[in-house]
Amino acid sequence: MDKERLSELFDRIKDLHVVVIGDVMLDCYWWGDVERISPESPVPVVALKRRERRLGGAANVALNCRTLGAKVSLASVVGEDMEAKQLEQLSQEAGINTELLQFSKQRPTTTKTRVISRNQQMMRLDEETCEDLTTEEEHPFIDRVLRYLQIQKPQVVILEDYNKGVLKENVIQRIIAHCRQLGIITTVDPKLKNFLAYKGVTLFKPNLKEVREGLKIGLDKVDAVSLDHVHQELKAKLDHEITFITLSEKGAYFNSGTAAVIPAHIRNIADVSGAGDTVIAVASLVYTASKDVGLMAEVANIAGGLVCEEVGVVPIDKDRLLTECSMLLQKI
Repeated sequence: MDKERLSELFDRIKDLHVVVIGDVMLDCYWWGDVERISPESPVPVVALKRRERRLGGAANVALNCRTLGAKVSLASVVGEDMEAKQLEQLSQEAGINTELLQFSKQRPTTTKTRVISRNQQMMRLDEETCEDLTTEEEHPFIDRVLRYLQIQKPQVVILEDYNKGVLKENVIQRIIAHCRQLGIITTVDPKLKNFLAYKGVTLFKPNLKEVREGLKIGLDKVDAVSLDHVHQELKAKLDHEITFITLSEKGAYFNSGTAAVIPAHIRNIADVSGAGDTVIAVASLVYTASKDVGLMAEVANIAGGLVCEEVGVVPIDKDRLLTECSMLLQKI
């Protein structure tokens, strides 16, 4: 595919409205230098130089969609805390609509603090709850989201699950059912707890580890034949349309009736954090804009590799993705 046709595809993405629903996070980075070991305990002393906050989890998915030019709305439940305000501000500064963020006194905003020296992560501190939404939180959240979908009618809804409790089974099923009634494409990046709850979704995108855990299979041999069997098992349980499995260094696999394994491209891997967020964002938008599953898988596979070359959770660079796709997808 030449650069002109890819540019046309990316231009169509600008006309899309996507709603990202799921577990948001505030990613904090403490950058510093290590020059000595503490005299108090055999641990490194990090002399902090700077601090940075970034959007993580479902908020990073939303940021990737916004970076590609789509109109984006973000729906989640966060705490009534300083971290939620920072996450809301970062989202709004990126051009993400935050009217579907719901604030709760009963849960903290998920915050992950990474201590980094010389581009190596020294430690990570997590503040979070993994408890499901309470009934008091769940019902108004569902009502707000369904009403918004009814009025706005976005082209695609992305469900980003990090097992932090926002996407409990009833929330998942009510949203997917409503989207099916409205003709809205639904895509999901699942985790183990609700792996088989996403019945009727359009696009189901687990990684290899999640497939093994979710279906309780060994899957020792990762090839087209074994992955076709995985697709059939998922299809029987979920009745979805498209399976898209990321295979790390082995590339990616897709099946929508037509199936293929796409090899990975050689990269200088610095950090895999957030790569799944980028893949589901790119896959969702490319498929919605083109309805071409093969092209979706190819572009998302390239995007996931590109963000792994950066340290920390970062969104895809649209211009770099366009250039890379033009070079690598010439035969499509």
